[in-house]
Order: sequence, then structure tokens, then C-alpha cells
Amino acid sequence: MSAINLDGFKATPLQIDPYQYLIVPNFLNKTAITAIDRDYPRIEKGGSFPLETLSYGRAFSDLIKELKGTEIRQAFEEKFHTDLKRKPTTITVRGHCQEKDGNIHNDSKIKIITVLLYMNLEWAQTGGRLRILRSANSLENFAEEVTPQAGTLVAFKRNERSFHGHKTFTGQRRVIQMNWVSTSAANFREMTRHKISAWMKSLFSSV
Repeated sequence: MSAINLDGFKATPLQIDPYQYLIVPNFLNKTAITAIDRDYPRIEKGGSFPLETLSYGRAFSDLIKELKGTEIRQAFEEKFHTDLKRKPTTITVRGHCQEKDGNIHNDSKIKIITVLLYMNLEWAQTGGRLRILRSANSLENFAEEVTPQAGTLVAFKRNERSFHGHKTFTGQRRVIQMNWVSTSAANFREMTRHKISAWMKSLFSSV
């Protein structure tokens, strides 16, 4: 059985102000969330980690396979009116948010579409809620704010205005990030950067 509520994704309208994005609160079926949470990689450090550096269970692995599948790609192509057929994907995973995280930023130019899938079973904090920003100058000038509740998906098409960020939070904040990127060379560079970053974090945290 699929973990993904694709009908819910298809029924969610694409927003165009301040840039192309959509928020799907129930992207994951409720029956799948418990198993995915159980099999989620145990990450206690800050930063983004490539899948190759992590250990995880079957339900999480099955979800990743679905996310990388043809049906999901086609759904995103139709939603964002973008050809992704020959575009590689990168997937990284976060488990812990640091005080320095969440600063206003825009994704790198090699990224075409960014997908964020949150996996916190509960969220009562005011910080750590992603904001779709109207400018690069203020966290308070936002179109929507997203609670990182398990099963909630945020996706947006990267352009020169696709700024986002969140208020400070420290603690567990689980998120799977998938990107379609421009070229295989760009994919290799992006994954190499994340692998080096993960290795450095591991090295210094053990000192």
C-alpha cells in the first residue's frame, strides 16, 4: 500500500504569490506515518545528511523509493508545469535543528524544485515553522507559515524570489528534503558537499 496521498497532492492548488509553491498537510497517509516515524534515521546532530551516510528501516526506505518514482515525478511535472524527465534528484535528511538554522535564504540555482516532507509527530513550539517569505529582508513579511507536523509537505519552484526561513528553534525537527536539480554534475557536487559537511560534523562532535 502506498504511503503517499497522491490524490490529496493533485487536489491541492498551486500558489503563485510570492512564488510557485504548495502546502499539502496530509501528503502521507495516517496509517503509514507511525511506521515511517519508527524507521526514521536517528539523527541527534544538526545539518543535512545524505541517505548514504544513514541507517534506517524498511518503511522509511519504501517511502524514499516512492518519492523517487515515476508517478511522483509526473505529478510534480504536472503541478509545476516543468519537465523533470532527465533531471536527477538529491535527497537529504535532517533530524535536529540548531539555533543558527532557519535564517532567511534562497536555495542554490542548481535546484529546480525543492520538496520538504516533515516528520515530527507533534509540534507545539512557535519557532521552527517554515515561512514562505515575500522578501529577503523580514521573517514577518510572509505569505504562509507551515507547522512541521508529520506528513506535511511543502514544495516550491526555485527562482530569484523564493526566500524562506523560520524563527529560531533548537531540538528535534525531522524533515526529508528532495530536490530535482539541473544536471548530473550539479547533483554530484551537491551530494559531495553534504557528505563532506556530515563527515566534518561527525568528526568534531566526537572530539
